[in-house]
Amino acid sequence: MKNNLKFLRRSQGFNLTQQQLADELKVSRHTIISIENGSNTTGEMVIKIGHFFNKDPRDIFL
Repeated sequence: MKNNLKFLRRSQGFNLTQQQLADELKVSRHTIISIENGSNTTGEMVIKIGHFFNKDPRDIFL
């Protein structure tokens, strides 16, 4: 699934590492790597990421 997660994670004053984002979302770093590389993810995770960044998930996941 194409997404802007890596860009978003590194911008807007977040400047988070993959591990920091994983810790915030209570998932493994491997999960974040997989999502950034375009692997499909669950609807629950899409919503969780959207809430964390205060963005509509449709703006993150294209």
